[in-house]
Amino acid sequence: MSVLTRDEAQTRAQLLDVHRYLVDLDLTTGDETFESTSTVRFTARAAGDTFVELKPATLHSATLDGAPLDPAALDGNRLPLSLTEGEHELRVTATMRYSRTGEGMHRFTDPTDGESYVYTQLFMEDVQRVFAAFDQPDLKAVFEVAVTAPDDWTVLANGITERQPDGTWKAAPTPLLSTYFVCVAAGPWHSVRTEHAGLPFGIHCRRSLAPHLDADADEILAVTKACYDRYHEKFDEPYPFDSYDQAFVPEFNAGAMENPGLVTFRDEFVFRSAVTVTERQTRAMVIAHEMAHMWFGDLVTLRWWDDIWLNESFAEYMGYQTVNEACSDLFPDTWIDFGVTRKAWGYEADQRPSTHPVAPDPEAVPDTASALLNFDGISYAKGASALRQLVTWLGEKDFLAGINIHFKRHRFGNATLADFIDNLAAATDRDVHGWAEQWLRTTGVDTLTPRLDGEGLHWNLTVDRAGTRPHRISVGVYDRDPSGDLVLREHRELDVPQDAPAALTGPRPALVVLNDGDLTYTKLRFDEVSAESALRGLSRVPDPLTRAVVWNALRDQVRDGDLAPADHLAVAGAHLAEETELALVQGVLAFARHQIADRYVPADQRPAALATISGIARALLRRTEDGEAPGLRLTAVRAFVDSATTPDKIASWLDEGTVHGGPELDPELRWRILARLAVLGATDEAAIAAELERDPSATGREGAARCRAALPTPEAKAVAWAALFDSDDLSNYLFTATAQGFWQPEQADLVREYVPRFYEAAVALGDRRGPAMAEAAGRYAFPAYAVDADSLALGERHLADTPMIPALRRKLVDQLDDLRRALKVREG
Repeated sequence: MSVLTRDEAQTRAQLLDVHRYLVDLDLTTGDETFESTSTVRFTARAAGDTFVELKPATLHSATLDGAPLDPAALDGNRLPLSLTEGEHELRVTATMRYSRTGEGMHRFTDPTDGESYVYTQLFMEDVQRVFAAFDQPDLKAVFEVAVTAPDDWTVLANGITERQPDGTWKAAPTPLLSTYFVCVAAGPWHSVRTEHAGLPFGIHCRRSLAPHLDADADEILAVTKACYDRYHEKFDEPYPFDSYDQAFVPEFNAGAMENPGLVTFRDEFVFRSAVTVTERQTRAMVIAHEMAHMWFGDLVTLRWWDDIWLNESFAEYMGYQTVNEACSDLFPDTWIDFGVTRKAWGYEADQRPSTHPVAPDPEAVPDTASALLNFDGISYAKGASALRQLVTWLGEKDFLAGINIHFKRHRFGNATLADFIDNLAAATDRDVHGWAEQWLRTTGVDTLTPRLDGEGLHWNLTVDRAGTRPHRISVGVYDRDPSGDLVLREHRELDVPQDAPAALTGPRPALVVLNDGDLTYTKLRFDEVSAESALRGLSRVPDPLTRAVVWNALRDQVRDGDLAPADHLAVAGAHLAEETELALVQGVLAFARHQIADRYVPADQRPAALATISGIARALLRRTEDGEAPGLRLTAVRAFVDSATTPDKIASWLDEGTVHGGPELDPELRWRILARLAVLGATDEAAIAAELERDPSATGREGAARCRAALPTPEAKAVAWAALFDSDDLSNYLFTATAQGFWQPEQADLVREYVPRFYEAAVALGDRRGPAMAEAAGRYAFPAYAVDADSLALGERHLADTPMIPALRRKLVDQLDDLRRALKVREG
């Protein structure tokens, strides 16, 4: 199959003006394939040759202006067209394959009740798996979609759908959309419908999840309505589509997709088991993120994929900011979770060899395969951080004024980075173009370090910068009171680089925190006195966002080899049990468990690391016995289970169905405990089968696959490996679950023989099953716990010598860099 190049897209955009698609899908022809007919009406501005994209199981017929085209002319995914100047109509009829990988038209049968569901995910170049199209974002058109579906199904689409007398479903014609936004979701959905601001709103899920959606419907709809209203306060352009549906769909690869009028979400957001408030906050943020795309991405769309950050960075920033503003009664400060979780994603991505500017040069994104690699922590988290710094520097009033100019000038059209910056510049006297060059066209992370000079009651603060970007930051200056608490003396706004040192009046501060408030994107270091105060008194810092900034600085020091992993664990042991901010507890425990314990400490020190984490969990369990902090208690239970080195305690919880003092074990906790018991060799196939009979849901099937792959026997590993790489029967989610169970640090000797087999197997799988499964193999099936020089050398040889699809190569570049870093941290 040929990938579309930027040059080809530009040539085709100069030739064609696409007006309308009539898409007819028949979903009643079996479980493996469906029928697709697309009629495309377009104008050729001059005579010329071009092509339309299609990935059929069988191409039955194609006609151009009524004249038949030879189906045998289909070359890979391209059907050539020779055009005269003027109006044309292309009609293509084909049989298409359902997907089991989350790409194109994905089909899923719910093991709970046997009901089937289908939905489209047409991002980048997957519309070709569903119907013939001129598949590039700047050839927008009107779409009219008709669907023939089983009698008991409901069909959802970008516009309001209605069932016709003949049984087919028709969706209202869309405004001008890019091809990758077309969406159909069909099945026996359970739906909750309402109306807001004169528009129909709906939320939808599988029937088997109906009780769980109903339990959360009020919250989901309240968040949706609050964000909708807040965006209408911010944006001059009204919501541009005729309805707002949100479908929670099975086996979805991403968090969600911003299809206009029909946002699709992974249905793990319909919570079957107990969750923390931060997990609910994440769902709210994703709702807000996808809704922001209705304006930035859908109303105004990138011209080519080098500007994907315009979509994702904006939606990421707006998602957190809008939930913070519109849902503060439910979620008091979303930026704490952003700082601890999402921002760390950006920092890690930006320090790997695969880093790229937030806004890469067009030449760096020559085709769709390379564009797919940029959906990472840079385009999301770093880009959102850059926009937050831009708002701090520019002021929100001017920022929103520029955004509204952008929407007005490019509504239902396409725009570039240059357009965006020009529109921001139109709203301010500041040098936005210069800011963009320094922030958006560069890579890497700056590091800021405070330096204090003086004596007595007079001190000068200088911020040393390693890097090139300008920063507007807030500096927190803290003193220690007689009780040992750190008390804020003042916040000082500073521009870095500084014109002159900042004068501080009073004794030498106990702690100086640069970027207090986390308004810029930078790594931080401490002066000597502040470093001691941070390590000794972190839990005595009054503001949770400041504590998040300090924890992130300590995390970066571990990753850079400037703080021993054992020292980080000691700080966590000293302070985390007293922490009240749930997002911080979750973030710090996750880093301690999955980075420090699993990768950064040598094998002989791992039991001690797990013991420290278990000790923190026990302290949190004791602290939450009164039931006043259920989120903290749930987090502690999860951490205790995941860090158990002996099975007795967690096995007793599973036998009794409860943790002493609560909570009762729901399906998520039962599968979590069983998975840990499998790793420890304290369960067997009979117990896994019994648990699956107890929970025969799709999530239960994934839990069973994870547990079976984690059993510490040669037979279990051989079966799991064969399922992963020797057949293509596993869906994307079952593949991920099996891969997650396979590699375990406790089983290094058992799986050592599979380490050299991984690369050849992953390359072959990527070639067979495509980028989504290649990415899953690189992310989840990589032998991450083989932290040794031989494993690194093996991987580097394969990268140098083995052709592989770009999605897999990018994941392996990142994984090997993480392995290189882990080795360096271990060496001290």
